Amino acid sequence: MTTIAFLGTGVMGAPMAVNIAKAGFEVRAWNRTRAKAEPLAEHGVVVVDTPREAVDGADVVVTMLADGPGVDDAVGAAQLENGQLWLQMSTVGVEWAAALGRVADKAGAVYVDAPVLGTRKPAEAGALVVLASGPSDVHDRCAPVFDAVGARTVWLGEAGTASKVKLAANAWVLSLTNALAESIALAGSLGVDPALFLEAIKGGAMDTPYAHAKGAQMIADEHPAAFSARLAAKDARLVLEAGGDAVDLAGARATLAHLDAAVEAGFGEEDLAVLYRAVRKS
Repeated sequence: MTTIAFLGTGVMGAPMAVNIAKAGFEVRAWNRTRAKAEPLAEHGVVVVDTPREAVDGADVVVTMLADGPGVDDAVGAAQLENGQLWLQMSTVGVEWAAALGRVADKAGAVYVDAPVLGTRKPAEAGALVVLASGPSDVHDRCAPVFDAVGARTVWLGEAGTASKVKLAANAWVLSLTNALAESIALAGSLGVDPALFLEAIKGGAMDTPYAHAKGAQMIADEHPAAFSARLAAKDARLVLEAGGDAVDLAGARATLAHLDAAVEAGFGEEDLAVLYRAVRKS
C-alpha cells in the first residue's frame, strides 16, 4: 500500500485526504490546528502531530495549505526525503511555485506543481480539475492520487506552468464574481428583483451555472464558505503580482478592493460571494 503524507486539512484539504484514503491509500495527515484534522480519523486517515511524522518514509507528499510561506514552513519542518514524490497542490503563485521547486531540488524530491480548480463541493465529490506540471516520467505515479481527488487531470508541461494557468483561471472567476455582484446590486438599486437578471441570462450565451449558484447566495445574502473571502483576496493579490506592469488587470483590482472591504468588515471566513456586501454599499 502506498503511503501518502497529506499536509493541510482545511476546507479543501480535508475532503481530498478522505478521498485519497477511500481510494485505498494509507494516509497520514497533519494540520497546523490538529483539532480540525481529527474528524478524518473516522475515514481511516491517521492524524499526526507534526509534518515530520506525516512525511517520514511516505511514498508521496501532498501539500494543500493556504499560501507559499505556509507550504515552505511545513515542508521545512517535514524534511523531505530523497526520491519522494511531492505533489504541491496549493495555490501559491508564480514566484512561490518556483521557490518550492528549488526546495524540492535541494532535498532530492520530485516536484510536481499541481494546483486544482474547484471549491469545497467538488473536493468532497472527488471532482476537482487537477492542473499538473512536472517531469513527464512521473505522470503514471501521480495518476492514482490525482484520480482520487479529481474528475480530470490536465498536464501542462514543466513545473510552474500549472500555477500560471491557475492564476489565469482565478483572474476569470474572481472578476466574474465581482461582475455578478455588480449586476445583482445594480438591479436591486433600480427597484427590480435581481432574480429577473438571472432569468434573463438563463440558457443564453452569457449564462453559466456559476452565476446562478453565486447569484442565489447574493440575493439571499447568505454566504456559507466554499472558498473564503480571505483566501480569495490572497489569490487576487497573486494575480495582480503576476500581471505586474504587463497587463491592466482592472477587474482583479476591483475585486480585491471589494474583498478587502468584506474582510475588514469581519466577513473574511464567509464565501467570496460576500463581496456583494461591499458592492451594494447599503
